[in-house]
Amino acid sequence: MSDDTLNRYRQSIDNIDAALVYLLAERFKVTQAVGRHKAESGLPPADPGREGRQIARLRKLAEDADLDPEFSEKFLRFIIDEVIRHHEQLREE
Repeated sequence: MSDDTLNRYRQSIDNIDAALVYLLAERFKVTQAVGRHKAESGLPPADPGREGRQIARLRKLAEDADLDPEFSEKFLRFIIDEVIRHHEQLREE
């Protein structure tokens, strides 16, 4: 049995998921460049002040978009932690 409405919703979700993957790929390309720059310049892999400002900014954006700010913070924290891990690896190379 086919449900056209459900299929349209799922197609939209699939499109959004694809966009998210491509956006994350672009973000990580830029953060890899930042990590190389930090490693070459002797800068630390993490910047707690910047991280705090980014989390606060994202929480505000989430509130404005009617998205749970706790979820958005967890999501950004996961990304930040992964970026820091990559920056630490670049520093060790």
